[in-house]
Amino acid sequence: MNIQLLEITMAEVSELLMTPVIIVICLLVVYAIYALGKFASQWLQRRQHKVNYVKQIHSNNGSMTTLPGFPVHNYFIKNPLASDDELEVVALKQLETLRIVTRIAPMLGLIATMIPMGPALQALADGNIQGISENLIIAFAAVIWGLVISTLTFWPASVKKRWCADELINVRKLR
Repeated sequence: MNIQLLEITMAEVSELLMTPVIIVICLLVVYAIYALGKFASQWLQRRQHKVNYVKQIHSNNGSMTTLPGFPVHNYFIKNPLASDDELEVVALKQLETLRIVTRIAPMLGLIATMIPMGPALQALADGNIQGISENLIIAFAAVIWGLVISTLTFWPASVKKRWCADELINVRKLR
């Protein structure tokens, strides 16, 4: 009897999680679009200031300035005594939110997929075809949106990781 009570409690609590999970997925869609725009903006800045960046890296004459789109380089310019570890932390901070969203979105999609499966199976047992379809629509939509979010954030995260690594290498050359 205690096991049944535990199972019922777990099922009810998991159903309560559906709304917050869907809300977080919706917020992450907005964030993914924002992050994609921010990435495009940084790409344009880097492209516009690449010549100046390369000149600063190769001249190493002490007259370096900050340049939009180069966060690790800019941190080094402002903090020339920063250790390699500090610079790596700066680079990781640039990637942190994107990497978390890329990993957590599919998990949330899976959670939002599994929660309505219980009611869908119950509807199947009751012969309620409409109940099955309503629950499956929610389930599949949630996992699709989780994957879309992950897709939108994975590419910028990967490219920004390369940019940060490149900046770290160049900063080390300046020492």
